[in-house]
Amino acid sequence: MSIIKIALVQYSPVWEDPVKTIEVIESLIEKSDLTDVSLLIFPEMALTGFTMNSKIFAEEMDGVSFLYFMQLARRLKTNIFAGIIERDDKNIFNSLIHFDDKSLIRAIYRKIHPFSFANENRNYSAGNKPFVTSINKISFGLSICYDLRFPELYRIYGKQKIDVLVNIANWPAARINHWNLLLQARAIENQSYMIGVNRIGNDPHLEYPGNSSVIDPMGNVLGLNKTESILIVEIDSEMVRETRSKLPFLEDIKLV
Repeated sequence: MSIIKIALVQYSPVWEDPVKTIEVIESLIEKSDLTDVSLLIFPEMALTGFTMNSKIFAEEMDGVSFLYFMQLARRLKTNIFAGIIERDDKNIFNSLIHFDDKSLIRAIYRKIHPFSFANENRNYSAGNKPFVTSINKISFGLSICYDLRFPELYRIYGKQKIDVLVNIANWPAARINHWNLLLQARAIENQSYMIGVNRIGNDPHLEYPGNSSVIDPMGNVLGLNKTESILIVEIDSEMVRETRSKLPFLEDIKLV
C-alpha cells in the first residue's frame, strides 16, 4: 500500500494535567471522522505541555500516557505517534513513541537535541541515535521540535531514502515562521514528505499558534492547521519514489 491517511491532532494541552488533557483529546476525537486513518500523530509531551518538571511527570510503561495511548491505539485500531516524558532507569527522555494498531510499542525515539535555551538539557537526557519505523511498508524518520533546526539528522534519514519525516513539537508563536520554513526545507532537501505536528494555545510561559502541516517532496503544503482540530491528509509514498527518480539530487550528496 503506497497511500495512507494520516491525522494530525492539534490541541491545547491542559498545563501539567494529563487527565484533563485526555478529556480535550477525547472531545476532538469524538467530533472527527477517523475512518481509514492509519496513523494519528500527537505533539511533543502530548499530555503535559513543554514542562521542565521532568522528575514529576516522567513515566515508565505503566504510566498514564503510555496506558492511554496504548488503549487509544487498540480502540481505534490505528497507529499512534505521541510525545511522552519517558523514564529509563536513572535517565529521563523527551521521547516520541510509536504504538501500533495492536497497541504494541514499535519504536522509541529520544530527542537528540534538548532545547538548551529553555534549560531542557538540564532536565532531560539527550538521545543519541536516529530512529526509523514503518507502517504499511512506508518508512518514517522520527524527530522532536528543536531537532528541526539541525539538518544533519534529517540528512541521515534522506540518505536512507526514508519516505516520511515527522517532527512533533511545542513550537512558539514568536518563531513560527522558522517552523514553516524549516519544515519545507527538510522536505525539499530530502525529497520526502515532512509532517510537523505542533500544539496550539498557551502555557504559563508562551503562546503556540499550531501550524501543524504536511509538506510533499517538492515542498508544496498539502495541509495547514491553525485551529484546535484534527487535520487529515492523504499521502502517497509513490510520489517520493517518482520525485527521486525524476530529480536524483540525493545521489549527488558529498559529505565533506
